[in-house]
Amino acid sequence: MKLLLDNNLSPRLVTQLSSLYPESRHVASLGLESASDADVWEAARQGGYILVSKDSDFNDLLSLKGSPPKVIWIRIGNCTTAELARLLQAHHEDIAAFGHDPSLDLLVLE
Repeated sequence: MKLLLDNNLSPRLVTQLSSLYPESRHVASLGLESASDADVWEAARQGGYILVSKDSDFNDLLSLKGSPPKVIWIRIGNCTTAELARLLQAHHEDIAAFGHDPSLDLLVLE
């Protein structure tokens, strides 16, 4: 499962999640740390990533443009990187099923 982590998530998550999501990247590693949401969206689409963000703007783009990319919208308040890693680890099966189901384009994790 290839996840692209948005700028509002720590780049350290890529390392912490590498055993479950080995092809995942952070936008900074693609040179997109200052990119617009539209540019991040396009990079996720072209790279075959599922876009992961705490930002509602990607949900809005999904409504406007449709998928790909699919979007995982993390809707938990302020939390540590470790808490985010645990959330994404705990939902690994849900994320895998989401990634393989062509009828789904948004997964909300709370």
